Amino acid sequence: MQPLSPQAFHILVALAERDQHGYGIMQDVAERTGGKLRLSAGTLYGSVKRLLEEGLIVELRDSQRPKKALDDERRRYYRLTPLGRKAAICEVNRMAELLQQAREHGLAANSN
Repeated sequence: MQPLSPQAFHILVALAERDQHGYGIMQDVAERTGGKLRLSAGTLYGSVKRLLEEGLIVELRDSQRPKKALDDERRRYYRLTPLGRKAAICEVNRMAELLQQAREHGLAANSN
C-alpha cells in the first residue's frame, strides 16, 4: 500500500471507533492533535473524495444514519471500511519502522 497523506491518515483514525460527519471529523482531528492539524473544509472534502474513490471509507446510506431526531439531513456521514482499517494499520506500521530507524541513528529517544 502507498503511504497515506497526514490528512487522510487522521481522517481514518477519526473514523476508527465510530461513524462521523465531516464537521465531526474536523473537530476530532483538531482535538486529537491539540490544534496542530486543523482541516479546512476544502482539505477535508478533497481527502474524503479520494478515500471514497479508493474504498477506504464509505458514505452511510439513509438507513444507517442516526435517528431523524438526532440528525441533520444536510450532513453526510462516513464509515471506515475493512480496507481503510488495513490501510491505517499499514501506515502505523510504516511510521513505527521509520521511528525505529530514527532511534537507531540517534534522531529520536529510545522508549526503554
